[in-house]
Amino acid sequence: WRAFVRARLKSLRSGKVVENRFRAGEAVDIVRIDTKEFQYLYHDGSGFVFMDKETFDQISVDDKLVGDGARFMKESETVEIMFNGNDIISVDIPLSVELRITQTVPGVKGDTATGAQKPATVETGATVNVPLFINEGDKIKVDTRTGHYLERVKAD
Repeated sequence: WRAFVRARLKSLRSGKVVENRFRAGEAVDIVRIDTKEFQYLYHDGSGFVFMDKETFDQISVDDKLVGDGARFMKESETVEIMFNGNDIISVDIPLSVELRITQTVPGVKGDTATGAQKPATVETGATVNVPLFINEGDKIKVDTRTGHYLERVKAD
């Protein structure tokens, strides 16, 4: 029998995992992946505009690459963008962000015992279900992957 290497490979674009067997001496293409920090500037009609923190170059990224978590991004948020050459592979936004509540029905004192929730609009315009004791002006931490309320952030 000839020597071989069994490997699990994950696609950076789709996240799909496949198993592959490579024979001894088989050539594999080398792909160079670069990750850079960018600052979110604004959303125009065609996509999101980010600025490289080192060179100050601006790039526009399609809405599909950024994903659903983009509704929780506010201006000047730092993200990591993964490149294969000049092609953008993925945009990694922070797992949680702190956002201020801009609109919700007033909370009632003592409404902490039940697990009931109410809708609240945050400063980015997204709607999050929050506990009843949260009021307008409060800062909360939101999970960008699921859009769920995590905790109230203490005032500075």
